[in-house]
Amino acid sequence: MATRDQRRQPAGSAPPLHRILLADLKRGGLGGHLRADLSELFHFYLDDETQTRLARMGRIRRLFWMLGWLVKSLFLKLSPARRLLLLIAFIMALFERVELAWLGRVEVEPRFWAVVVVVIILMLELKDKLAAHDEIDVARDVQLDLLPREPPRVAGWEVWTSTRPANDVGGDLVDHLEAHGEVGLVLGDVAGKGMGAALLMAKLQATLRALAGDHPDLAELAGRLNDILHRDGLENRFATFFYASLKPGTGQVRWVNAGHNPAYLLRPTGVRELEASGLPLGVLPGTTYTEGSLDLAPGELLAIYSDGLSEAADADDQEYGAGRLASLLPEVVVLPLPDAGAAILADVERFTRGQRLQDDLSLVLIRRAP
Repeated sequence: MATRDQRRQPAGSAPPLHRILLADLKRGGLGGHLRADLSELFHFYLDDETQTRLARMGRIRRLFWMLGWLVKSLFLKLSPARRLLLLIAFIMALFERVELAWLGRVEVEPRFWAVVVVVIILMLELKDKLAAHDEIDVARDVQLDLLPREPPRVAGWEVWTSTRPANDVGGDLVDHLEAHGEVGLVLGDVAGKGMGAALLMAKLQATLRALAGDHPDLAELAGRLNDILHRDGLENRFATFFYASLKPGTGQVRWVNAGHNPAYLLRPTGVRELEASGLPLGVLPGTTYTEGSLDLAPGELLAIYSDGLSEAADADDQEYGAGRLASLLPEVVVLPLPDAGAAILADVERFTRGQRLQDDLSLVLIRRAP
């Protein structure tokens, strides 16, 4: 993908075209990128119902129906003017040569002009995408400024965090704050991805920071967040939420889980799940939650993750799965915490074989210092 500076670079100052093409050919993994692009194309233009219908068909019949539905979906997603231009291009492509008597019996090649029209439509769509991309770049910069640049330092604890948005902006919230003499670590996951999820994530972060100082009880804090997001949120938009509050200098941690994936607690006796105690934030008003508490011994680990990790899929749509993470934790717990986090992410990368993320992927590791 081109950088922002490359997208804005005037054509006259850009490197020669042949050098750009040679550099593209020298890049590794072009086949994998192409397969990923085709997979994204399939999932973007065809809804779940259509994909299910295609799966029931034979290979040859499926190919023809898929092409037809892709073209139909393409038409519907274009603006009316561009839709008409594309229809004209398709009609022109049916004719090999046309004689125009009103121009003195001049012969033209409709297929050539069909290509020209398609290129014009492509240029218009690309122009819209790049204009929107510049705005998204600004939104990403703002989002990055709102999020902490590094994990907190807490006496007696080791903390490591990571978040990777599936798109340019993400809907996962990985944040930390100080309240009531403790350090709170939060992983929130807004339903969906992209700009809408990122805006709701920013609202969740701002609301949490405004309320945390007034609600030492984590169950009350989650309940208040839920009511505000339900009151001010959008229909069918909600957020899962895991909050862990660490007491410096001890092994004490309090936590609340609002509809989030169960966190994993790794102890010498094995791996235990910390299940949710209530619905995700913003689903129903008046939802109640339960605060949990733990006392971690030195070396014991708490792993919190978003479903972008467990649902990361390979080219065959096989998911990584939470169980794979749980089985990996005993192997990496002996490593320095940054190396343990990097090992988990590398294992996800190996499993997906370079496939693009379908959802934002976030991971928080908390370990009682030896």
